[in-house]
Amino acid sequence: QLQLVESGGGLVQPGGSLRLSCVASGRGIDYYAIGWFRQAPGKEREGISCINADSSNTYYSDSVKGRFTISRDNAKNTVYLQMNNLKPEDTDVYFCAAVRVLRPATLVSCSPPVFSSWGHGTQVTVSS
Repeated sequence: QLQLVESGGGLVQPGGSLRLSCVASGRGIDYYAIGWFRQAPGKEREGISCINADSSNTYYSDSVKGRFTISRDNAKNTVYLQMNNLKPEDTDVYFCAAVRVLRPATLVSCSPPVFSSWGHGTQVTVSS
């Protein structure tokens, strides 16, 4: 069973930066695609960035493209989300999630139903 724990959230001013971390335990992530999702109260969970198991492919939603960067270090069992030029509309709870794949290069849809293991989330608040 793969467990995921997010960290790095907090309060930041507009234009600022944060780096979220997602640390996995229980097994290695070499055969897991990982995604970052966010959700505001009363809204659907949104897939904002995903990375396949061997880092050969990444996805970004239009809302974060050019500002956020996803990366992973399989040796550390950790996936990161570097968030720059943050905006008030980025305020949400951010979750990481994982799904096992047969081959490390497998592409998956960055959609919540695809992912089977979830962290508990970390709050990001962008406000002056």
